[in-house]
Amino acid sequence: MFLYNVTLQQPSAINCACIGNFSGTKQQEIIVARSSVLELISPNSATGKLNPQLALECFGIIRSMQPFRLTGSSKDYLVVGSDSGRIVILEYNPARNQFVKLHQETYGKSGCRRIVPGQFLATDPKGRAVMIAAVEKQKLVYILNRDSAANLTISSPLEAHKTATITHHIVGVDVGYENPIFAALEIDYSDSDQDPSGEAFENAEKMLTFYELDLGLNHVVRKWSEPVDPRANMLIAVPGGTDGPSGVLVCSENYITWRHQGAPAARVPIPRRPSAIQSSEAGDDRGVIIVTAVVHKLKKDFFVLVQTEDGDIFKLTMDYETSSEGAVGPVTNLKIKYFDTIPASTSLCILKTGYLFNASEFGNHYLYQIENLGDDDEEQMEYSSGDFDSEEDIAVPFTPRPLRNLQPVDEMESLSPLIDAQIHNLAGEESPQIYALCGRGAKSSFRILRHGLEVNEMVASELPGNPNAVWTVKTSARDEYDSYIVVSFVNETLVLSIGEVVDEVTDSGLLTSTTTLTVAQLGEDALVQIYPHGIRHIRSDKRISVWEAPHNKIIVKAVCNQRQVVIGLSGGEIVYFELDASGQLNEYQDRKELAASITALTLGPIPDGRIRTKFLSVGCSDNTVRVISLDPDSCLQMLSMQAVSAMPESLAIAHMQDTGTAAGTLYLNIGLQNGVLLRTTLDSVTGVLSDSRLRFLGTRPVRLFTIRLCGGDAVLALSSRGWLNYVYQGRQCLTPLSYEALEFGSGLCSEQCPEGVVAISANTLRVLTFEKLGSSFNQGIVPLKYTPRRFTLHQASKNFVIIESDYQTLCPSEKGEHMDQDDHELPPDQFGHLRGEAGKWASCIRLVNPFAGETLSLVDLDHNESALSVISCTFHGNQGTYIIVGTAKNLVLAPRSCSEAALRVYRVSHDGGELEFVHSTPVEDVPYALCQFQGRLLAGIGKCLRIYDMGKRKLLRKCENKQFPNVIVSIQTQGDRIVVADVQESCHYAVYQHQDNRIMIFADDILPRFMTSMVMVDYETVIGGDKFGNIFANRLSASISEEIDDDTTGNKLAFEKGVLNGAPYKLDHLAEFFVGETITSLTKTALVAGGREIVMYTTFLGRIGILVPFTSKEDIDFFQTMEMTLRQHQPPFLGRDHLSYRSFFQPCRAVIDGDLCEKYLHTSQLTPDQKSSIAEELERSVHEVAKKIEDMRTRVAF
Repeated sequence: MFLYNVTLQQPSAINCACIGNFSGTKQQEIIVARSSVLELISPNSATGKLNPQLALECFGIIRSMQPFRLTGSSKDYLVVGSDSGRIVILEYNPARNQFVKLHQETYGKSGCRRIVPGQFLATDPKGRAVMIAAVEKQKLVYILNRDSAANLTISSPLEAHKTATITHHIVGVDVGYENPIFAALEIDYSDSDQDPSGEAFENAEKMLTFYELDLGLNHVVRKWSEPVDPRANMLIAVPGGTDGPSGVLVCSENYITWRHQGAPAARVPIPRRPSAIQSSEAGDDRGVIIVTAVVHKLKKDFFVLVQTEDGDIFKLTMDYETSSEGAVGPVTNLKIKYFDTIPASTSLCILKTGYLFNASEFGNHYLYQIENLGDDDEEQMEYSSGDFDSEEDIAVPFTPRPLRNLQPVDEMESLSPLIDAQIHNLAGEESPQIYALCGRGAKSSFRILRHGLEVNEMVASELPGNPNAVWTVKTSARDEYDSYIVVSFVNETLVLSIGEVVDEVTDSGLLTSTTTLTVAQLGEDALVQIYPHGIRHIRSDKRISVWEAPHNKIIVKAVCNQRQVVIGLSGGEIVYFELDASGQLNEYQDRKELAASITALTLGPIPDGRIRTKFLSVGCSDNTVRVISLDPDSCLQMLSMQAVSAMPESLAIAHMQDTGTAAGTLYLNIGLQNGVLLRTTLDSVTGVLSDSRLRFLGTRPVRLFTIRLCGGDAVLALSSRGWLNYVYQGRQCLTPLSYEALEFGSGLCSEQCPEGVVAISANTLRVLTFEKLGSSFNQGIVPLKYTPRRFTLHQASKNFVIIESDYQTLCPSEKGEHMDQDDHELPPDQFGHLRGEAGKWASCIRLVNPFAGETLSLVDLDHNESALSVISCTFHGNQGTYIIVGTAKNLVLAPRSCSEAALRVYRVSHDGGELEFVHSTPVEDVPYALCQFQGRLLAGIGKCLRIYDMGKRKLLRKCENKQFPNVIVSIQTQGDRIVVADVQESCHYAVYQHQDNRIMIFADDILPRFMTSMVMVDYETVIGGDKFGNIFANRLSASISEEIDDDTTGNKLAFEKGVLNGAPYKLDHLAEFFVGETITSLTKTALVAGGREIVMYTTFLGRIGILVPFTSKEDIDFFQTMEMTLRQHQPPFLGRDHLSYRSFFQPCRAVIDGDLCEKYLHTSQLTPDQKSSIAEELERSVHEVAKKIEDMRTRVAF
């Protein structure tokens, strides 16, 4: 077995985010880290939209990153800490839209280790130095400067190590232009190590330490150290110099304290929700901690926004003295006030344009507009450090309310955390849908993912009849926006003006009494209309010139650009017109006669600085496409010809910016009547056609239209489904539209819609836009109540049953006891559920209709009962399908225990809209895994595997095996064979013996694995994933498998001696691959009609990927060579060795990294020379290599 790994969707969770002027302009950009992906996002200050500009797969775990700017510079650089054991400094090049590595300095071993720096990163506010620290012991400081050529330089590392010290956080202290100082929150455990009684551990002090970098002596010293609250978890640097009092804010549980060397501390309590204060008084003292913060400087002041783990944001301001000379004194008063509540985040970024970016810890990410700074909010109390004793322990409340100061303006969809996923084609579409459980708590969701680009419908209006074509035109070449929408019917033409109101126009000069073949803006300020019996040339002064078609002939096809017009007459005759210097449309002296009738025409775009395009493409009824020259020296001479498999329906020549340079590539797109799109490269000098690519789009003939998107050409292809071919971040994408079938389209440029499409469908006119370019899936969202755990499909009704449960959350009955009659529950979607003490669970079972996106039935579980597993099961002799739900009461996760557990049986009502309770069967341990098995139920009850049958009052126990090591988390079956995944000991193969009614384990893995998901690929092979991000494939030897099947009595197996304290046989290890994120689901499926079966996996952080099996030795050799060559030519960006990254825990084996191979297709990451060099080593052309890589993906996925 040899597999090819491809990522369909990059992880959507954001580990950390930072903001800066990375392009060197006044425009601020946001850089986010998504596991191993660096992404640059450009916020549009005018529209409030987040526009992703660049995404870079780094093949390394990004642990920390910080922006910095050298003194006097206008551009920010990015310093990144990763698992590579190297510090990397990056610069963004906006011209090529790529990151450039300026420096890469090695300081330690690779991997996420305790004593190797990379976990913490801090920069000096003046950009003079950077500190990178490990969790334990090591801290390194690098001095940053510039040389005589103004290039960034970095020094050798200066050590600031301290043995037996654990670091919790570091920041760069703003001290102006004095020696740089870094503050660290650390604790010394040397005494705790030597004291077996534990007394030293209890008395260990957490210290706030200032490290000073002496730029004159070039070394680092510990300047100042003071004990702080042992529960301190975070530091915030306060502006210094002339901007503020300097120092740091120490965030601890329930309090924020300002500390600085030589100054008294100022402490203020963090306000709490009234419910949290009530819980504290009742004995559940769950404090409030700060998880993220952002400092924003104003012209003469600054403020700090801090966010708690519940999502509540507080605004911190300070009172301090300022002398007449500008010297700033210590803080005299620290004030805190409630600001707003948004989802808990990993990073907050404030833009100078008044926006706040929230990188959510779970769920979607948001961009908010700051409408108010909260100073005039008189409803909220402002607490001051001067009002409280510095040693007093006090809790102060605030009043939660809906958003007042922040207004959401944009949203980035995120699947993280993606807990479980299944693939079904319930809607009967061309490609199956992915159904996923996402989110945490009250913001959880059930998502339906369809392959396609989301389409925003701005306008949909009915027309008086069924049109057959639509165009948009400008009245002048100098106009920025289109002026008219021209709609053609069977025997008339309708002209509409574009503005605030769309009205019919009667004085445009266009002939409205006939159908129109095409309309365009000609020359500087003229229009041309082509209809079956002639050409109408309308000048700006309304003078009209008409060219009439020859007698007994009509115009069947026509095409024009700003200076050229080509028409195809019935009988296969081509007539060419060109605009002269005086604005007159002149016919070329000769005409081109073709042997077959004309079915399609297209003209190429006019290159910059030229007055005409050189190429005309003609599709003929003899299944050929010809390229004809329009150059004056060889006008109407045929340059090349290509035979196609069906009659051409439509043609489009597009200039795509997919080379990373202004030259781009010229493509001839051919839409055939059999629903196939053929894309061929058109040589811009000779007109020769080469490198053809095929793609089946639908059952109808393909119509092609060139539109503008992302500042370049794009092709809209319409068949039984619409498709869009465009360039995104230097790579070509061909994506279906998640919209109903369209019949005709044209690009639209207006003030409200700069890059849109006007299209027709039946008798309606639609104005559409595409905003989420680059995304593979269009999402439908059903909100949920609690964190989803598992779900199953009820086949008869095509509804899903979802189980949800949340820890430390009050169930409905207990919630009523805790709340007074006067209390009002806060909206859970903003503030979350009412928190309970440890050991409390809230859970429910939900029946969802995926088509309507609505909840049909909701069953709340009470008395601290939580649902953990679910399956739909059909029993022998019982009509209908039952829903089995595994539950536990008073569940404790570690050590695992519960007061009682049960298997609850439900039935879906005949109308499919209700869950009806049947009965409940008590079990002795937590049921984590359920599976249907030969008309019975196979249940994993703790470490016991048991078979149940349906009874009238409860499930009947039939057979069991208690020999599994820990906890069963997943079960898969084929025939009598059962594969069981253990939470800690990988997978086990067992067989059910019918004669003796017993389950016997006969094979297991040689490696312990912490399993999270598993799928049987065939009778002998299983692919599994673990919580550390590894995917592996194991196979039972064919001879052993046959031997087990032949032993019908099971006597031989019963007396086999175990090997290595396990089963008598061991599984063969076939493949191993490190993804980098916890695997949450594995599914064997086919993603495209007629495609091969593949294995799709999902990860906790939202990544969706596939494993494609190779079918030929030739492909394996090609991609192995390709992978090795790319490792040499394009090493990972953060300094991590690619092979060692993919072998993080176990050596990578029998899996090709398709994400690395697809870097060959990204123009922003490989230059044309590098591509040619790689192709030479592979003994193929550049086009052949690119086609091979594209085919590997498109044949099985999208």
